[in-house]
Amino acid sequence: MEYTQLGRTGLRVSRIVLGTMNFGPQTDESGSHTIMDAAQGAGINFFDTANVYGWGPNKGRTEEILGTWFAKGGGRREKTVLATKVFGNMAAEGDSTPNQDRLSALNIRRAVDASLKRLQTDYIDLYQFHHVDRQTPWEEIWQAVDVLIQQGKIIYAGSSNHAGWHIAQANETAARRGTYGLVSEQCLYNLAERRAEMDVIPAAQEYGLGVIPWSPLHGGLLGGAIRKETEGGGARSTSGRSADALANSEVREQIQRYENLLAEHGLDPGETALAWLLTRPGVTGPIVGPRTPEQLESALRAAELKLDEGLLASLDEIFPGPGPTPEAFAW
Repeated sequence: MEYTQLGRTGLRVSRIVLGTMNFGPQTDESGSHTIMDAAQGAGINFFDTANVYGWGPNKGRTEEILGTWFAKGGGRREKTVLATKVFGNMAAEGDSTPNQDRLSALNIRRAVDASLKRLQTDYIDLYQFHHVDRQTPWEEIWQAVDVLIQQGKIIYAGSSNHAGWHIAQANETAARRGTYGLVSEQCLYNLAERRAEMDVIPAAQEYGLGVIPWSPLHGGLLGGAIRKETEGGGARSTSGRSADALANSEVREQIQRYENLLAEHGLDPGETALAWLLTRPGVTGPIVGPRTPEQLESALRAAELKLDEGLLASLDEIFPGPGPTPEAFAW
């Protein structure tokens, strides 16, 4: 496993990030523990979760599964760079009490303590803002973060689903306060969805944030969806971003060209999509969310896959990026 520094920090993390969103909803606790053991055994040290994972009445369940895994000991927690997130509403069903979501100083304080309890740990390595909070000023957010760092409850702060100007606003505010600011941005980024290249990734690079792409296969679209249809196994269910994508003739033609190209090279579509992200400037590592040990093994193979310049050029022809701003929409 290759390692890299997370943005401008001295923290070394694996170039494959283990996403845990399926732990609980798709994979039971025992299966989740098996996957985490295999990931750590293969050298993956960067695990990502969120307080809302488990979803609905089971939100928080995924953090609990990580907590019971850490509780097994054997250096599991010490070998893990643990990232979780705050923003989503963690109120129990029927509880309309305010201040149980978003990024107020009060909710951040409550949420981090609740996550620490579920995770059965006394600190979080990377505490991420799961979404932009347009109602809370960055001065308040950083005041809360500074307290948590002083208390030893978190070490670094990161963002997720933030625009380039949000990253600039956050870190300029942090600089005025004399604090460290964001060190990472977790964004939607893959071959089929490259809009992050317009301003999110340039902003992250300018301010020294590591980029952590989520949905690297775009809801399964880049994982051999047409091939799986042809084989009769049925493509993996896609998310709202791409649920109807293959019904669009232009998208279907694009994906068919992609799969045909990789068939010519004897490459797996999903592994190639992950390997492509590892070639992109500013990318720390993509988040993979295996439901089975076999899916984890595929991600590990992708980490060792080297794509030559000719293939990268062909992928750019099929999935052209938008280019940076303002050239993407002006001159």
